This record gives sequence, structure tokens and C-alpha cells, in this order.
Amino acid sequence: MKLKFGIPKGSLETATIDLFRRAGFKITTSSRSYFPAIDDPEIECMLIRAQEMARYVEDGILDAGLTGRDWVAENEANVETVADLIYSKQSFGKVRWVLAAPEASPFRSVQDLQGKIIATELVNTTERYLAAKNVRAKVEFSWGATEVKPPELADAIVEVTETGSSLRANKLRIIDTVFESNTQLIANIDAWADGGKRRKLEDMKMLLEGAMNALGKVGLMLNVRKDDLSSVLRVLPALKNPTISQLSDNAWVAVNTILDETTVRDIIPRLKEAGAQGIVEYPLNKIVM
Repeated sequence: MKLKFGIPKGSLETATIDLFRRAGFKITTSSRSYFPAIDDPEIECMLIRAQEMARYVEDGILDAGLTGRDWVAENEANVETVADLIYSKQSFGKVRWVLAAPEASPFRSVQDLQGKIIATELVNTTERYLAAKNVRAKVEFSWGATEVKPPELADAIVEVTETGSSLRANKLRIIDTVFESNTQLIANIDAWADGGKRRKLEDMKMLLEGAMNALGKVGLMLNVRKDDLSSVLRVLPALKNPTISQLSDNAWVAVNTILDETTVRDIIPRLKEAGAQGIVEYPLNKIVM
């Protein structure tokens, strides 16, 4: 059994390969090949543009793949959503498709765009959005560089953004959010019904979600005298429930916990003051709930 799996080519490619690495899969790409190598003999990878992934998965050319919820909706693809993986090119969060117009324009709401031209790569979704708002506008497909089209080539655009910085740099103002998206692990309906492939995908989901859970987290180990344990526990965040183990010396225990990486630099000095010794911080690849 080989699982034919699509890796999104382009902006999500590097983040996806890194996520798989932390999940335990080594994927090696080559600039001359669309078939990355993976250290799992049951998986066969192919690089596919995220915009096309859902269509190839729906048609069974691929058993499964990673793509955005936006492109599943845009293609109205009949696929199984196995997992939501909240990561993106920059921020490991959600992205937004926004309606934006030039700052110098009179457009302040979607209703102001009645009869106007809107450029976007997300044509079908934009048309559904306009229909829901009872606005008629001409939606033109944009092949790229959409931000530079207003005001000469379009009155407004619908474009994807994580931070809005590119829109601001092009003197565009966000009017409304059209669609919120995140990366999804999707599967072909027949592949999902296949027991072996479904088990493989469920295992992959568990490992990928474990890697996502570990983002921004670190492990912390330390030793402390029992007499100082309560002082040490007061320093640790209240909801973190550390593991406490007896050491060979009955007067000492080991404390093991997981913390947000951003808090560790403040917590370690306080732990030392409270009596902790042998403090070790270590990186985490996966946290499987």
C-alpha cells in the first residue's frame, strides 16, 4: 500500500517540510524534481500547487495532501477534512482573504463597489461573498501581483494576508474580511474509506498535531530539595501540572514540566532563587495529547 501524498509547492513548502520533520518524517526536495523523497516506504510524495491540490485529491490522482481551506472552498471539492493544521507561511496561524481598496479611493464598504471591478485569484469565493452582500461587481481573475492593480486595472482587490503589511505598503485599505483560512490535511473520499490508508492518515494526523502542539514550547527539568519544593512550584505557572519524581536521595525530587518558550528566560532565574538546581531546558518536537 502506497499513500500518494501532495506537498504544497510554493509559499507553504518550507513550513510544511519543517512541520513534517518535527513530526518525524524526513522529506528531501530537489529543484529538478516534483517528487520529493520521504523516509517512509508507505508514502509517495508529489509537489503540487496548493491552488490545485483539492482537485487532484478529489479526482483520486492523490490520496491526500495539504492545502488551504480557501482552495477547498474555491474548488468546491468533495474531500474528507482529516485535520485542521493552523499554520501558514509566516505565523503558524490563520490567514485572511480581505477586500481592499486604495487609501485615496472613496470606497469604504463593499456596497460602494456596486458595478466596479474587483481583481482576485479567489474568483468563486469572492462572487459568493458579493452575492451574500447583494452587491453586483465584475470579478476578474488575477494571475499575481494583485496589490498593484488598483486603481488603474481594478477598483479593488480580494487578496490573502497574514499581517496586512504588503497591503499597507501598496497604500491599500482593508474594507472587509471575505474568507478566513488555514491549512488542512485532506483526503480522497475513497482513500479515506480504505482501512490501510485511513490508518496511515490518522497516524499522520496524530504526529502532525503533536508537532503543532509543541510549537513555541520547551521542556524544563530541575532538581530540588523537598523542603524547597513548594517555593519552586509557586514560581511555575499554576496550570502547568509538573511531574514530580523521587530521586535516589530521599531529600530530593526531580521536577519536569512544559512551558511557553517566551516565559522561560524570566522563570529560570526565579527557580534558581527558590532553590532549584541542575536546571535543564530542552526543545520539544511533539506533544501528543
